[in-house]
Amino acid sequence: MGSGTSADEFDEWYSNMRRSAALDDIHQRHLGLPPRLLSSSLLTWDGIAEVVEALRLKPEARLLDLACGRGGYGLEIASRTGARLIGIDFAPEAIDQARLLTRQFGSVAAEFRVGEFADTGLPDASVDAIVCVDAIQFQAGAEAFEEMRRVLRPGGRVALTTWDAVEHADERVSARIRAVHAEAGLTEAGFTNVVVRERPEWRAAERAMWEEAAALDPGDDPALHSLHREGVQVLAGFDLRRRILATATAGS
Repeated sequence: MGSGTSADEFDEWYSNMRRSAALDDIHQRHLGLPPRLLSSSLLTWDGIAEVVEALRLKPEARLLDLACGRGGYGLEIASRTGARLIGIDFAPEAIDQARLLTRQFGSVAAEFRVGEFADTGLPDASVDAIVCVDAIQFQAGAEAFEEMRRVLRPGGRVALTTWDAVEHADERVSARIRAVHAEAGLTEAGFTNVVVRERPEWRAAERAMWEEAAALDPGDDPALHSLHREGVQVLAGFDLRRRILATATAGS
């Protein structure tokens, strides 16, 4: 996951990824992803199936992949369900890579555009479902949840994958993770049927990946340097946070 917070910092992070086949290999081996699915997040292949089930998408439904990164997860979900995909991310480099990746997914109907968590630029009630993979922690404030509710049609589904702190007062956990309150954020924004479930089986794949990342020699690959640093940091507090899948329905 990117450590920066600005679009420029994420642009640099994604640009480094573009040139690092070694980083893609590490992600794909540990998460069980096929070569066509370029990931900048940590959702496993089995986790994608859980998200697909939670979203209840029908063919031609409109799916928003919010903070889509390089686009792989949204494209895979659209490929499985026949949904029409719109991906939004605030990093232009990520959007550029997502557009290129679309070619690997054949007939998937997809468009990608630059936008913000709290300002997608989409009309009210214009999408049937929203997926947000491992990104809500970068903007866990009320505005992000309110924007999701605004653009989602009544009865539409949302699925968020992220982490939260086992103890929110534990200052050993990063402030970014301690700020995640998925259940409260969704409920206060007007969602119903809010369910937050721990996914310990996803954590096993993550731990193995971070252990490899922390032990590797990144050489002169800046993407591997970033992965190595993050691996060391994450493992130091790995057991202080939970892996979660949050799902909800847009109220009427």
